[in-house]
Amino acid sequence: MRDLFEDIFTPPPSDPMRAAQRAMRPPLKQRFYKRAEVIEGPEGFAVALDGRPARTPARHPLATPTRALGEALAAEWDAQGERIDPARMPLTRLANTIIDGVAAAAAEIGAEVEKYLGSDLVCYRAGSPEALVVRQARHWDPILAFADTRLGARFLVTEGVRFVAQPAAATAAARGAIPADPWRLGAVHAVVTLTGSALIALALAAGALTPAAAWAAAHVDEDWNMEQWGHDALALERRASRLAELQAAATVLDLVPVDSDE
Repeated sequence: MRDLFEDIFTPPPSDPMRAAQRAMRPPLKQRFYKRAEVIEGPEGFAVALDGRPARTPARHPLATPTRALGEALAAEWDAQGERIDPARMPLTRLANTIIDGVAAAAAEIGAEVEKYLGSDLVCYRAGSPEALVVRQARHWDPILAFADTRLGARFLVTEGVRFVAQPAAATAAARGAIPADPWRLGAVHAVVTLTGSALIALALAAGALTPAAAWAAAHVDEDWNMEQWGHDALALERRASRLAELQAAATVLDLVPVDSDE
């Protein structure tokens, strides 16, 4: 079973040719279990496949801090058909990343989130056309208001791509909202990388944004461009995959309590 877990969830090769070959022939593995369930143990609430503990690619137990999250993971495994398709398992992929990577490198991951505060997406606005300016304000101003009123962090806004140095007090205040718990931290980091905005991620984590609102805020410019120039099927496929990843992160934030950061 060790080889199965490693083969299913090992990241694609870094070599472009090998990655392309793998993409053309996705090595989907035959489903080797009948039932996924949650078993409580010393590591937490672990996913078990026909009674045998599931493991991450690094051989850690696929275990979560809450039963609800464990059940969500088990449901993802149960939903697989005759073959196991990692593309349809965003929550499991995120859990693997958190267990195998974030848990051992929380300080580094937190620092990566913090870097985005210095040049956050929502602080860089278009000067025209007016309709886009209005749309950005509608989606992004509430996020800046959240940072101001809830975090005590007042960020500056600029027009275009001209860099604006944010006040040290603002970034320091927002830094305090970055989760310490590896599960919530890993989810926030995932949202940051998907959206390009630490403030969107922190607002989602605090419950100030719904996943749908966070997604819309992150794609104001992209949505505008698609409305003006159209879109293609491949772009929509990639977008659907990113949305599933954001929803998986939102699930973790919803099912792992805030007090776990303390």
